[in-house]
Amino acid sequence: MNILVLPGTMWQLALINKIKEMGHRALVVNPAPNSIGFSYADAYLQSDIFDVDKVVAFGKKYHVDAIMSDECDIAMNLIAELGEIFNVPCLDKDTARLYTDKFLMREFSKKLGLKYPEYKFCKTVKDAIELLREVGAPIIIKPLDSNASHGVFKITTESELLEKFNESISFSRHEKCVLAERFIDGIEFTIDGIKTPSMHYTLAISEKKHFKHNESIANELYFTHHNAKFDYDEIRRVNDVFVMHSNLKFGFTHAEYKYENGSFYLIEIAARGGGNMISSVVTQYMTGYDTYRYLIECATGNMHEQDFSLRPEYRNRAAVLKFFSTPHKGGVVKEIRGLDYLDLEPDIIQYKLNFRTGDNIVPASNDSARIGFYIACSENKEKLNEVMKNVDQNFEVII
Repeated sequence: MNILVLPGTMWQLALINKIKEMGHRALVVNPAPNSIGFSYADAYLQSDIFDVDKVVAFGKKYHVDAIMSDECDIAMNLIAELGEIFNVPCLDKDTARLYTDKFLMREFSKKLGLKYPEYKFCKTVKDAIELLREVGAPIIIKPLDSNASHGVFKITTESELLEKFNESISFSRHEKCVLAERFIDGIEFTIDGIKTPSMHYTLAISEKKHFKHNESIANELYFTHHNAKFDYDEIRRVNDVFVMHSNLKFGFTHAEYKYENGSFYLIEIAARGGGNMISSVVTQYMTGYDTYRYLIECATGNMHEQDFSLRPEYRNRAAVLKFFSTPHKGGVVKEIRGLDYLDLEPDIIQYKLNFRTGDNIVPASNDSARIGFYIACSENKEKLNEVMKNVDQNFEVII
């Protein structure tokens, strides 16, 4: 079968490779010349993925049988639109909007009786000021449907709101509005799952930490199946309520929650896998399931049930997605030490540096601007903690 994959970035490579491993043909669209996805594709189109006429013409030329994307929020509404045009299995337009529009997520949570922070749909900065005065500082403002923390700001004063509002609203794609809500000063969690026609299974849960210079940008996601301090069964239950009442037929889910006064509050949820290789590496390690194979089977018309329950032999597994911090306040990179350790440690499954010696690096302003990361996967927390300690001792960026 011919499977169209959008976009053709490095985050889609594991999906493209699994498509080819299963005997299908991968068709890739991406705007950048020499995109990495082109090297792995059976055919490709260099184009903005949102140039629907070009993408449809490309799909018709190669007789597309399925359309897929993963780890990419901005593609989901497009996938739904193209799925309707080509009449192939994927999420519908209303479901795509629910899982990309943060205001609709709040409204749906309210309807289901789930916890949510006080919020306001804001077309003007005056609307946001009203919420700030009503609930008190701090609040957080965010575009309705951006990705990678673009346009997300924690606000403590009206002057900050006046300064940041237009930048935030500029990142809303579908409608130029902002969601303003009370800032929850609690621990944040991610929860990744998979939806079958009749069930939703949790694959992995992480406790998050954030950079000190910007609380909206994560610098560590620590994955375990259980947590002595927090009730992971409860966060599974809350997340299942949202997904099972939505119209998502099949696919991955990736949600973020904050914990306050004994309850989990939804921050956002997406109908795709977690980024930075969470769905292609972490969730598959944590569960032992080939989730990409299942996703491809469903997308190509073989929608069926599969049991993704956690098996006892994987219960103690742990993993971390750790983002490197910029030393001091940034500068020109003089030397990178410890790459040999990252290369040789068997529990480090993947790492990536977004800079080289001689580059000028600064503290990240959004998720996309982080300087690099590593993923470590271990059979238990004790081994994982040892690996993380060794990375801290061996890896160093000299500026």
